[in-house]
Amino acid sequence: MRLHSKAPCRVDLAGGTLDIWPLYLYHENALTVNFAVTRYASCLIETRDDSRIELRSRDTGKAESFASIEELVAAPSYRLPLVAYQLRFFRPRTGLSIETDSEAPVGGGISGSSALIIAINAALNKLTGAGYSLERIREISQNIESQIIRVPTGSQDYYPAMYGGVNAIEFRPDGIHREAIPVDFEELNRRTVLAYTGIPRNSGINNWEVMKAHIEGDRRVHRNFDEIAAIARAMRAALEKGDWNEVGRLLREEWAHRRRNVPTITTELIDRLVKVTRRVGALGAKVCGAGGGGCVFFLVDPGAQERVSAAIVREGAELLPVQVAPRGVQVKRLPD
Repeated sequence: MRLHSKAPCRVDLAGGTLDIWPLYLYHENALTVNFAVTRYASCLIETRDDSRIELRSRDTGKAESFASIEELVAAPSYRLPLVAYQLRFFRPRTGLSIETDSEAPVGGGISGSSALIIAINAALNKLTGAGYSLERIREISQNIESQIIRVPTGSQDYYPAMYGGVNAIEFRPDGIHREAIPVDFEELNRRTVLAYTGIPRNSGINNWEVMKAHIEGDRRVHRNFDEIAAIARAMRAALEKGDWNEVGRLLREEWAHRRRNVPTITTELIDRLVKVTRRVGALGAKVCGAGGGGCVFFLVDPGAQERVSAAIVREGAELLPVQVAPRGVQVKRLPD
């Protein structure tokens, strides 16, 4: 059997970090707003006639192999933990060759690792006949990623990979609920510019520092998250109305609160990019994910994409062409 699976990455617009349990329980009506983009993580799985497990990552060039699933489970460490940990969970009864790939830059903050985990998880779910629902796949993926990075991880990153489109992820005492936000995708495409600063970031470290401060009772951090939660609710309403000037204003406000929360979320290059693009048609901008590097999203006036893109390139950042990805994870069986 040969299976191919792919899932889109995401840009987060507002409410990030609130998606880490239990932070969202301390803020009324907490939610995160994000959208899936046409940068994909993918995997190709092919069953073997023997018991060997062969793993390869095209984008990183890493590879490793095991004589059997038992040898993989017993291994003390892995070169490709995103794949290995999921194989440990699903325990396939046949040998496999798995090749993964990602169109997200390493440490880009657009959830390449979460999209890849969803893609692998969905494919192994189909291969093994485990029968998990999509929401259970999210829960398994989140738990496995936390095992790998060794700190708590949020839940928002998996939903664009699961469903595509523009999303409001609501966090309530009874669980997590995803709602599609009705947005004109073509209008959002005309207003989107995404850049990579060339500096990878570590989301686990940045998020953990914020989480510790919150749990330890830092009132300043708590107040900022109250405001970020309010901005996320307003962002959802602005998107539903198609009020792009308000979306831009909320982006600017959200970014200001995040910079106060953790000063290391920004860099000199990021600050420069935000400043110069504002002069040529950017309505607002923010770092994707936990910041400290990675990608920056710019919401621009109609017709300003070229001017904003040129300004970004002049400052030394890399453009990442994207559009809204309308669909989430897809698993296809290929001809043998």
